[in-house]
Amino acid sequence: MTIAQALGAAFSRSPTLQAYVYRGPASCDGCPESVGELLESSCRKINVTYVGPNEEIDITAESLSEADIYVHPGGGGLDDAWKHMKQYKPVIRDFVQNGGRYLGFCLGAYLAGHDPGFDLLSSQDDADEEVSQSGAQVDDEADTVIQVDWTFASGPKKGKTDHKRWLYFQDGASFKLSKTSSATILGRYSSNGDPAAILTTLGEGWVGLVGPHPEADQDWYDDAEISNPDGIYFDIGRDFVEATVTAGQ
Repeated sequence: MTIAQALGAAFSRSPTLQAYVYRGPASCDGCPESVGELLESSCRKINVTYVGPNEEIDITAESLSEADIYVHPGGGGLDDAWKHMKQYKPVIRDFVQNGGRYLGFCLGAYLAGHDPGFDLLSSQDDADEEVSQSGAQVDDEADTVIQVDWTFASGPKKGKTDHKRWLYFQDGASFKLSKTSSATILGRYSSNGDPAAILTTLGEGWVGLVGPHPEADQDWYDDAEISNPDGIYFDIGRDFVEATVTAGQ
């Protein structure tokens, strides 16, 4: 059995999935834990382990062989983060190509792109700043909220689109997709239709990326002294996780 076949078999039969969530200098305070809580609140059993250079487990080919999912949370600027993450590019790419799942939230979405990045996207696709795009609802890097149109891939709302849902946002990514891109768009920014979340493949694996922060809890809003007009819900975040984890099954 190949590595890819083994990973595929694990997804289909394992009652508990193993998720490695990065925690370290290329993440922000509280971001890994918020993502971890979102994963653990999923409708399926996901065991979260925090990994990184200052954790008991670092990111290596050997350690990733025990994981089903690698998750990169939000953080600071891309260039600074890349200084800490470029050493991991080969093992993360191999992990995904051999059937693993990559979930990228905000900074994690940027890191999936190119120059710099893990090159997890097609050469014709990339992540870019939404605040720099024409018609963007937000045009600065301050912590705020933004509206998205989200098409649910799972649960009772499967196939339905919620329009103009408010999500936490801080200089999040949008995605430049070629006309021939195979990526599925899970959500769009309401103001201009730019892709806000996508799902795509790399080799035998899957890559789920989201620009806003559907994992943001009350503490995030309190710290930024902002509010969510819709209230704080995690249905979009859980759907994003479910779409990526079950893709291809």
